[in-house]
Amino acid sequence: MTLKILFSVAFGIITGRFLSSYSIGFLGTLMDIGLCTLLFFVGIDIGKNKDIFNQIKDIGIKAISTPFLIAAGSIIGSIVAGIFLGYSINESAAIGSGFGWYSLSAIIIAPYSSQLSALSFITNVSREIIAIICIPLVAKYIGYTEAIAPAGATAMDTVLPIISKATDGKTAVISFITGLILSIFVPILVPFFIGL
Repeated sequence: MTLKILFSVAFGIITGRFLSSYSIGFLGTLMDIGLCTLLFFVGIDIGKNKDIFNQIKDIGIKAISTPFLIAAGSIIGSIVAGIFLGYSINESAAIGSGFGWYSLSAIIIAPYSSQLSALSFITNVSREIIAIICIPLVAKYIGYTEAIAPAGATAMDTVLPIISKATDGKTAVISFITGLILSIFVPILVPFFIGL
């Protein structure tokens, strides 16, 4: 998946070098269509799991508190890092509230700033790569529920098999719920923070 991402970005850079300024005017519309299509398929993925509400009820408060704590930690951490790097609080919070969903957060931020969009993309791709590397270690040395935190929104899809392998079935369910809730937060929080 990482190679596909890198190839897509490289192909986009090369294509962008040859586009006329007239062609670039259509990019905003194409990004909106792509974003709506992406969110539509996320909705389908959520809707096909008919048993999710029963699983949440069985696990209890831990299933709901985990994504909220991860969201708070991600946003606070990004604000602190942003202060040291010279970014405003709202810009840092917007990047942090991407929660690893690099394709969506970068598109939402793009109309505000291409530099911040690129930073958001790199930050959130890096989060996923770091999660893939460190989840087994976090699960082994710190705890199963804590192993969900590095993944962020990807805890319900690309990183879920790694979490399942490193932990147990109950944690995998919490992971899916966490990824689902954080994925719902991204299109709400990123525009909120970038618009402040």
